[in-house]
Amino acid sequence: MPANVAAQYIIKAPLLSEKNTFSMEQGKKYTFLVDPRATKTEIKDAIQEIYKVRVESVNTQLRKGKFRRTKFGLTTESNTKKAVVTLHADDSIELF
Repeated sequence: MPANVAAQYIIKAPLLSEKNTFSMEQGKKYTFLVDPRATKTEIKDAIQEIYKVRVESVNTQLRKGKFRRTKFGLTTESNTKKAVVTLHADDSIELF
């Protein structure tokens, strides 16, 4: 992605589940849905710009879209990318 892309286009949404909420409280790890073309350094810079926190590491995972059967035939969900961001021990993000 070009260097001048705004951070709001890289970080799409936080992912909230029971497992993610537990890791937020225990290990300072937050999970976000991100643009599939974004690199780890772009994700790190975007999180630091949006939430004003110190990021220690970023782990990414590409999730392949599933096949769904509809009355019109088979369709495929789009592929997504999620990022698990580990914060500094003194920082936290208020998502809710």
